[in-house]
Formats: sequence, structure tokens, C-alpha cells
Amino acid sequence: METERIIKRSEQKMEDTWALEDIFESNEKWFDELKACAALIPNIEAFKGKLSESAEQLYNFMKLSDEVSVRLEALANYAFRRNDEDQANSYYIDMRGKVMTLFTAVSSASAFLSPEIISLDDDLLESFYKELPELELYRRAIDKERRMKEHILSENEEKILAASSQIAESSENINSVFTNADIKFPSVKDSNGKEYVLTQGTYVNILHSHDRELRKNAFEAFYGVFDDFKNTIAATLDGQMKQLKFYSDIRRYPSTIEASLSRTEVPCEVYYNLIDTVHANMDKMYKYINLRKKLMGVDELHMYDIYCPIVSEMNKEISFEEAKENVLEALGILGDEYVSMLKEGFNNRWIDVYENEGKRGGAYSAGGRPHPYVLLNHKNNIDSQFTLAHEMGHALHSYFSIKNQPVVYSDYVIFVAEVASTCNEVLLMKHLLNKTTDKKERAYLINYFLEQFRTTLYRQTMFAEFELDMNRMCSNDESLTADALNARYYDLNKLYYGDGIVVDDKIKLEWARIPHFFYNFYVFQYATGFAAAVAIADRITKEGKNAVEDYIRFLSGGNSKDPISLLKIAGVDMASPEPINSALGLFDSLIDEMESLLQ
Repeated sequence: METERIIKRSEQKMEDTWALEDIFESNEKWFDELKACAALIPNIEAFKGKLSESAEQLYNFMKLSDEVSVRLEALANYAFRRNDEDQANSYYIDMRGKVMTLFTAVSSASAFLSPEIISLDDDLLESFYKELPELELYRRAIDKERRMKEHILSENEEKILAASSQIAESSENINSVFTNADIKFPSVKDSNGKEYVLTQGTYVNILHSHDRELRKNAFEAFYGVFDDFKNTIAATLDGQMKQLKFYSDIRRYPSTIEASLSRTEVPCEVYYNLIDTVHANMDKMYKYINLRKKLMGVDELHMYDIYCPIVSEMNKEISFEEAKENVLEALGILGDEYVSMLKEGFNNRWIDVYENEGKRGGAYSAGGRPHPYVLLNHKNNIDSQFTLAHEMGHALHSYFSIKNQPVVYSDYVIFVAEVASTCNEVLLMKHLLNKTTDKKERAYLINYFLEQFRTTLYRQTMFAEFELDMNRMCSNDESLTADALNARYYDLNKLYYGDGIVVDDKIKLEWARIPHFFYNFYVFQYATGFAAAVAIADRITKEGKNAVEDYIRFLSGGNSKDPISLLKIAGVDMASPEPINSALGLFDSLIDEMESLLQ
């Protein structure tokens, strides 16, 4: 690992950046479309009070909603992606603000939709379906609105809530700009005195180093900076929880979690079951921690030691080109169409590959038209290779859903969002394990797989528990101070990691760097998605064609069914704790194999 300068956006090679010109040829074209979409607002308002007049009126409004949705999505996709290229660029901050203002105006103009849909008489609505069969397309969407009857307010109240949406996003936006663009970290030294650039993007990569002094220095410096700003970040989280509680209360939900999960038709019991099931399997995590301590040969295992690969000989560099080749080989099992679209994404700039100054940290996939977009901050390591597989799983899920579903059902809900991405990771792991004949390489890969279990099933469940605790604190009118958050987060680390590790004091600040705590009960789905993905990947490798066909049907489902039903198409029942127990059973067996390999 060498010190490297973080380049400016202007220094990126075009082939390493995403092709946003596929959405709009220029910024000027974007502003033209912004103006044209604003002109559609009177068309929306013209339907006010008329949805019950005839089947044709209701159908025409639903079609207009689809058109507006697609056009707004394109505006937002372009502005948000440009903003994420360099979050310090005020021009794109302004564009993002303008499109959010338009979203608010459109939401306000269409605030009559839910109240009018809900007030429709059952018999009248059924007569509409008979009169105009084309309206059947929207039956599920209309039914979902009508199921929300007790949570929909009057038209004027809905307008006020719609107008407040930009304010509601302030905490997340402030935190994103603050932690990605404004916070700066000091350089850190390894045991030989060599300096390394420390950023949000390089931190975890440094923790993979075999130089323990470098890991410790990075850990201390990284969280030292967050310690300096803990009160500011705690205040943004407090604001986030308060706005969630406000909307939950105003819509008459008993809790923020029910307000969140009801939108995606996921029972809250799935969330609680995840936490309870993982708690019942803590012994396996403690077993893994003890094995890691033994294999690393240290007297004390610290929090900065748990990312370092145990098998040092296999800590090799993997270029982006090599990562693409490995992902293509691994996912060949998913069939010709899947592979063809994967190549399309690789060869036609769906991906923004490398880090630059001001670029948003982490990685994500943004679905959309004409194709999805993937943000990476690629480093030449195995973690980034799996990130590529993960994000392309999201991208292909979006592609298949948009291709096979009408607009109204083309966007899958977040509960199933992590299944396709994690299934790709599991298939890549299986491919690499089958490919190797080297005992140490196998041990290295198993170690990486074990880390996926630790970081996804256990760590994300810990995040989910912390998020639930924050919401409960807010519901009890407790302020989310930095001290309170530090204390709770530290206790959770002790619970999840056990006595086999030194739970270093600064780990209590990790909450301050996790953007997902602003996503409203999102993180638990990484864990449930991982369990589902392990089950699906196992079925694909064992059953072949039939399982692949079922899986592609799942990917193509969008939100045409509730998420539990969609996953059943792929052969998984997430209403049961079985997938979680089964995945953790595999985790246990992998721990035993790792110990045997490295005897």
C-alpha cells in the first residue's frame, strides 16, 4: 500500500466515469426539462376533485402520474449523480436543490390523490374497472393507497406535509455534506514511518493492512476527528429521529418503525425476529472472534484488528479490469441475458469507478432510465471486487424490473433491494472457492466469507438494533446527545463481539460515520437480504436452470407483489427465521473449516 494523492474530478479519465450524457446531453438540456416539468403542475392540479367522476378521469390521471414520475426521476438522477461527483461543487448543489423544489411542488399539487382515492366508494371503483379494463393495470397501486386510509389526512394537511419534505431531508443532507466534503483527516504513519492519506474512502482499506501500527494509528486518528465533531453529528441524528417521529405521529402510527415498514408491506415482526435470531446465535460470533485472536497470534485482539485478513500470503492486489473478469465468470451461471447486460454496464460507462476530491464516499447503485448508474470508490483489493459484484446486482435488478414492469410497478421496495446484490457476492465467493486448488487461498477466501457474515448478518443487525434504540429514545422524549449515543453504541459492541476482544473506547464513535442511520430503517435489510441471498445462491448452484429462471422472475418483479411473496418466487420464505438460522449454520461450519485448514 503506497501513499497516493486523491485526484481532482477534472483529472478523472472519461472511461472511468459514468455516462450522464445518456440522461441529458448537457446541463442546458437539464434546465430545459426542469422548466418543462414545472409546466406540468397545472395539468396535475386540473384533476383535483375529478377522480371520482369517471373511469377515464382516474385512468388519465394515473397515466399522467407515470409520465411525471419518469421525467422527475431523470431530472433527479442527473442532478444527484452530478452532485455526488463532487459534493463541494456549488453548481450541482444548486441543481439538486432546484429539483428537490420541483419534487415538493409536484407533491403539493398532487396532494389530493390519496384523499380522493381513499374516499372512492367500493362499488363505484369496481364499476370503473368493468367500464375501462385498462384501469386494471393500476388496481394494486390503488389498493395500496386505500389500505393507508387511516393514515391519510385531509387535502390541506397533505399539502402541508408535502411542502415540508425538503425540510425533512435537511438532517441527512447536512450530514452528507459535512462528513463527505467538510471533514478532513490527518495523514497517518505505518511502523516504518511512511505516511498514508486518510479519508472516508481509504480508512477501511487501511484497516486491511497487515501493519498493526498503521491500523491502530488510522483507527485512533479517524475516530479522533469524529470525536471532535460528535456533538454536531449527534444533533443531525437527533433532528433525523425527531422528523421521523413527527411524521409517524401526524399520520397516526403507533411507532416510527411501523410507519416505515408499512410502506413496503413488511411486517415489523420480521425486524424483531432478525434481532432475536441473531441474539440466539451470538455464540457463533464469539467463536469466530476467539478463532481470529488465536490465528493472529496476539495477546489482545482490538477493534482495529478485525478487518485484517488472517492469511497474509493472499492479500494481493486486484485491478478493476481483473475484478470485472472475475465477476463475469462467477455470474455466468445466471444465464446469457444476465451476462449480456452485465457486459453492457461494464463497457458502456454505467460505473463511476475511482475516488476523487469531494466525491461521495462508499458505493451505491441508482436505478433509472435509460440504464442504472453505479458509484464506486474502487481500490485494488478483494473488498472492492465484491463491492463491484454487489452494486451490479442492484443495477441488474433495476434493469430487469424496469424492463419487465409498467412504470407504476418498476421500482422494487427496499426490503428486497439487498437480495440481488448479496446473491451476486455469494455466487462470486462460491466461484472463487471452487476455482482455487491452493489450501492457503481457500483459507483466505473463507476468511473473507466469514467477514461477510460478521459485517452483514451480525454488524448490520447491531446497526439495526442501534437504530431501533435511537427511535425509541426519541419516542420517549430523550435527547440523542453524543454521550448517550456513545454509551449505547459501546454497550452494543460489547454484546455483539463478546469478551474475546478489547472493545476499544473510540469504537463508541463509529455511529457518527454511518450514513445509513439517516435512511429510515434500512440497514436491517442488509442482514435479511444476506440470509435470503445465501438461500437463493445455494438453490441456484444446486438446481441450475429452474432456480435461475425463478430468480430472474424475482428480479423482474419490481413491486408487482408484496416483498414476502416476491421472495417466495425465488424459493425463500422470509416470514420464517429459517433463512437466518440456516445462514448462521453455514457461518458456524465455515469457522470449523477455517480452523482445520490453518492447523
